[in-house]
Amino acid sequence: MYESLKIATLLTGLALPTGAALAQDQGTSSGDVAADTVVATVNGTDITLGEMIITRQQLPEQYQDLPNETLFSGILDQLVQQQLLADALEDTPARIGIALANEERALRAGEVVQDLYADAVTEEAIQAAYEARVADMDESMEWNASHILVETEEEAAEIKTLVEDGADFAETAQDRSTGPSGASGGELGWFGPGQMVAPFEEALGSMETGDISDPVQTQFGWHIVRLNDTRAQEAPSLDELRPEIVSQLQQEAVQARLDELSEAAQVDRSVPDQVDPSVLGNTGLLED
Repeated sequence: MYESLKIATLLTGLALPTGAALAQDQGTSSGDVAADTVVATVNGTDITLGEMIITRQQLPEQYQDLPNETLFSGILDQLVQQQLLADALEDTPARIGIALANEERALRAGEVVQDLYADAVTEEAIQAAYEARVADMDESMEWNASHILVETEEEAAEIKTLVEDGADFAETAQDRSTGPSGASGGELGWFGPGQMVAPFEEALGSMETGDISDPVQTQFGWHIVRLNDTRAQEAPSLDELRPEIVSQLQQEAVQARLDELSEAAQVDRSVPDQVDPSVLGNTGLLED
């Protein structure tokens, strides 16, 4: 409900420019202000420019591209109206203090994490991690193969004999193969380890370029395979691995710092043994 009120209030403010917004257009320049610059006072409580900036950062994406003048007006209206409503609350529920403590903890932790990210994720670190990862990769082969798929071993053996006696493999595939690649002469293109069923790959592993296999059985039927070519599988580029490497560097930096802090800290987790986990659903405790 609060989120709905906040957005509704913002929309109202966007439609009705305030005197404070107009004053901004006429007065203080951006070079004369700071985060603690007071933009409004409600019942003795100051609202600052810094609070407006934070509010803007937290707006839904669809509001971010609105003109600054419009945003200034709407955000200031929102904060003024929130302060009016906040002043009307006579007794502050315990859950508000708890929520604020949680939010402060998360924000402080987030600041540390962002600093760790900035220190850990450099182009030099990314390049070094990439080179190490590529060096650890097993060199594997890619195959270029064609096949003819039929229903029985006998038919597969017959086709092998025909091809070895000079029949054109592609034409035979077009005439006899029951697989979808038959129309293209049985061509499968390039593929690497794990992309074909195991018996198919096992047959390729013992073949030389140009060889025709014995009948190979898979769940699809019987295959006669021709190995057209092989090549070493290229390592992925830095750009391909960059997102994964960045994530790895970030995780490693945070974990290293957590390990360091945990070793120096005194953490007592004995109390949870005495608490029924189902109590997490008891929101009534927040009203005490």
